Amino acid sequence: MSEAPQEVTAFERLGGESRVRALVDRFYDLMDLEPGYAELRAVHGPALDNARDKLFWFLCGWLGGPQHYVERFGHPRLRARHLPFAIGIRERDQWLACMRQAMMEQGVDTDLALRLQDAFFNTADWMRNKGG
Repeated sequence: MSEAPQEVTAFERLGGESRVRALVDRFYDLMDLEPGYAELRAVHGPALDNARDKLFWFLCGWLGGPQHYVERFGHPRLRARHLPFAIGIRERDQWLACMRQAMMEQGVDTDLALRLQDAFFNTADWMRNKGG
């Protein structure tokens, strides 16, 4: 009796750890370079290295790959961990636009990018903790 075929994860479709790292690095590079992401950048403080690593570790697991974030910090508790930061519609929309641009520039498959955009929107909208 053969086993049912395993579903390919978003992590695998994206290309594994090296591609997730490239996506995260481009995301933060864009945030640092593009004036259109200024409010989002301001939320992150002077250095981005810590944020880069945490998003990389989180996305690996969230996309169906290794659970690097959980192994280091336990449950992500995303909303609780983001409460100290003022996140409104503007910051949400800049985060989403920056990630969309990073996915496009990194050549993420269009169907996968659209699926991820929907999932990112739901998560980013849930993170809002201020108006505007």
